Amino acid sequence: MGEQKQNKLSKDEFIFGKKNYKFMLIGLGIIALGFILMSGGGSDDPNVFSPDVFSFRRIRLAPTLILIGFGIQIYAILLNPNKK
Repeated sequence: MGEQKQNKLSKDEFIFGKKNYKFMLIGLGIIALGFILMSGGGSDDPNVFSPDVFSFRRIRLAPTLILIGFGIQIYAILLNPNKK
């Protein structure tokens, strides 16, 4: 009897709620944006140095966005979906 109740509860209840998944998608989008901003800046000719590698966008902005995205992911995991 107790086993049937436990199986029914585990099938009907998800670990994360809709709010958790929304924050996870937002965090994933910010992480993807950070990696997109970090890409590029190379030179077509390996003998020519391109100073674009050291631009503000690649050194400061993109890693900051990635860390913010990971912070949002952690918040989304720890968020209690049942709290009103």
